[in-house]
Amino acid sequence: MRKRIEPTIVEQAIESVSGFDLVLKKLEQQVVLKRQNSSTLHNYIRRIASISMHFGRLPEQIDDDEINEYLTSLALNPKSPSRSNFKHAVYGLRYYFRLIGHNKRAISLPSLKKDAKLPVILNRSELKELFAAPQLLKHRIVLTLIYSAGLRGQEAINLKISDIDFERKTIHIRQSKYKKDRIVPLSDYMAKGLLKYTSVEHPHIWLFNGKEPDGRYSVRGISWVMRETLKKTTITKDVNLHSLRHAYATHLLEDGLNIVTLKNLLGHAEITTTMIYLHVAQCPMIKAHSPLDTLYGNRK
Repeated sequence: MRKRIEPTIVEQAIESVSGFDLVLKKLEQQVVLKRQNSSTLHNYIRRIASISMHFGRLPEQIDDDEINEYLTSLALNPKSPSRSNFKHAVYGLRYYFRLIGHNKRAISLPSLKKDAKLPVILNRSELKELFAAPQLLKHRIVLTLIYSAGLRGQEAINLKISDIDFERKTIHIRQSKYKKDRIVPLSDYMAKGLLKYTSVEHPHIWLFNGKEPDGRYSVRGISWVMRETLKKTTITKDVNLHSLRHAYATHLLEDGLNIVTLKNLLGHAEITTTMIYLHVAQCPMIKAHSPLDTLYGNRK
């Protein structure tokens, strides 16, 4: 008996909310025309679909009091410890209202203050324990690669076999956040691991094949690998897949890498984003001195 595939929230909205098909078409056009981040916009689309389904009509047909009540219920929902649903709803509505020319309604939505939390950093011993825990070679390799190159989850699943240059020891990350390419160093240890992985798994086109329609692994799948692997370790820190990227940045600073180079390796648009790692990196304190002393090697 074939397993029944449940329609997605977007498919349900198209079926039950009049005019949503045109909304979807307009939003998808923005991905192409403005070359915006497709994964972010798809999150917005799902939230707009969910809101439209909840009220049975399009957002512009819902009054402000109803929207505020809906957003309040999301913010106070005890079953949603993260604020991602609330944030995506606000950002999605703001984007949608601006798209259809309702700028005043976009401005009147709640402002979202960023949490002033420092990232939780896995130390080197914890990382060694983490990378040794998976039984499957593929799981070991994908987690190690994300740390070794400071990848975002989406960047990891977007890698093709051809993006790994074993001779030049580089990894080419294509059209990531902000639609920019960047090249990062390929670790010697990682190169050996990848060669072993490709000889055993024989991936096709994508470095990590999975069950996505185009043959790729999914970010959800890698996040699951991270969660399951953590259960096999003694690590008690509140970390997730993105914590591997945080550890990469912090450890490079501690190894003496300058912050401008780190910014470029991480693919950050602004140096201020990179500077958060200065607050968690355990860098040696250097006593104030004159560069003339070090010029002649006389510094004590």
